[in-house]
Amino acid sequence: MRLIISFAALFLSVILLQLSTGGVGPLDALSGITLDFSNEQIGLLGSAHFFGFFIGCWWAPRLMGTVGHSRAFAVCTALGAMGLIGHTLTENPYAWAAMRIASGLCVAGCYTVIEAWLNAKVTNENRGRAMGTYRIVDMGASLAAQLIIAVLPPANYVSYNLLAILCCAALLPLTLTRASQPETPSAPRLRPKLAWRCSPLAVVGVIVAALSSASFRMVGPIYGQEVGLQIDQIAFFLAAFVFGGAAAQYPMGWLADKYDRRWVLIWLSVAAIASCGLTMVAGHAGTIGVMLAAGFFGFTSFPIFSVSAAHANDFATSEQRVELSAALMFFYALGAIASPYVASNLIDLYGPSALFAYVAVGHLMLIIFGLTRMQARPSPEDRTNYVYAPRTSFTIGRLLKRSREGR
Repeated sequence: MRLIISFAALFLSVILLQLSTGGVGPLDALSGITLDFSNEQIGLLGSAHFFGFFIGCWWAPRLMGTVGHSRAFAVCTALGAMGLIGHTLTENPYAWAAMRIASGLCVAGCYTVIEAWLNAKVTNENRGRAMGTYRIVDMGASLAAQLIIAVLPPANYVSYNLLAILCCAALLPLTLTRASQPETPSAPRLRPKLAWRCSPLAVVGVIVAALSSASFRMVGPIYGQEVGLQIDQIAFFLAAFVFGGAAAQYPMGWLADKYDRRWVLIWLSVAAIASCGLTMVAGHAGTIGVMLAAGFFGFTSFPIFSVSAAHANDFATSEQRVELSAALMFFYALGAIASPYVASNLIDLYGPSALFAYVAVGHLMLIIFGLTRMQARPSPEDRTNYVYAPRTSFTIGRLLKRSREGR
């Protein structure tokens, strides 16, 4: 209980931030449908968000080093709130895309500050409990953010202003806390080649994870609308994906620690392809079938990022792990930038089922590449601990480093 109280300000900021920025993606997709945006334009909004996320991941550590934790958090939160409020001033999809860049930057910047603050305050004795609480808070708020769109009317002034209020409210716990600000850590060097050198399979794995998650969360509402779901049902459809991903973490972590992680990745992708096929069929099988299929899809596709990251860390030294985490996040961001735009265009050309056909092809490529890599070198005998790796910032590696090494 003391741990929760000591980090209460940070965790409350995470909850408010997730409710705000996690809700804008599906709300934008539904608003775009209401305003007769094309599927391509709706996909562009999702891609713009991840483009902003990529910029924020790179810029936020430098901003934090210049102005400090609290001011950097305030700057990023203000950008996010401005982007949300700006939605009410125009109905131009390209202006909305510019505003979504601000929301993506807000997410990356705020999480960079939160994770740097957490890393500076935790000790070896409470690190496990702190990280466990952080994961529960983050995942729980992400789940709630998908559900909040059930009560927010799309393309509505009140809806976007409510999200902006939540974004501004995230400022209060962190800026009013009496806890002293920690020293600002140096920004990790961005070395994409390091990730490829450690594990080409992990690089492909995180790209496929981005393809699955970003496409579903940003373009999934289009699929839901085209198969006949109502707005509140679309909220539960997206939430089922997040819940399935959360439920998968423990069993997949156990498997990844017990068996060759390459086989775990391959069989996860086989199951993900099956879940894609099931979801395509479930589109004609009623609401309950669609919800169950979405949960199974989240269960099979969500853990791929963490298993890939664990596999890459098996080939890295302790000194490389922070930069390796940043490099993997770089590849994830690249995949997430491209995926919503590509998926939305495929839906335009071939119908709603094309979303899951696209994801299935990505997982098929991961299976082929994984089998090929298994011929290149054996799996290492000494392996790091499996750790659920949030896709939040380039600095998350500092929080996860000691957890992976079991210290």
